[in-house]
Amino acid sequence: MPKMKTHKGTAKRFRSTGKGKFKRAHACNNHYFERKSPARRRRLDQPAYVHKSDKKRVERLLPYGSKA
Repeated sequence: MPKMKTHKGTAKRFRSTGKGKFKRAHACNNHYFERKSPARRRRLDQPAYVHKSDKKRVERLLPYGSKA
């Protein structure tokens, strides 16, 4: 059976952690910062994790994990 290909768009957006979770960035963190509160901007800078209901989908796109 041939090797499975990694989905490159997914590989650029997610990183796997040591415990097998997938780390991701928050959305809405690009521009229009003058209308966002400082607390919201700090919260958007923190990493987020893929929800358990979506984990299987990300694992399928990253068959060999992602570089940590």
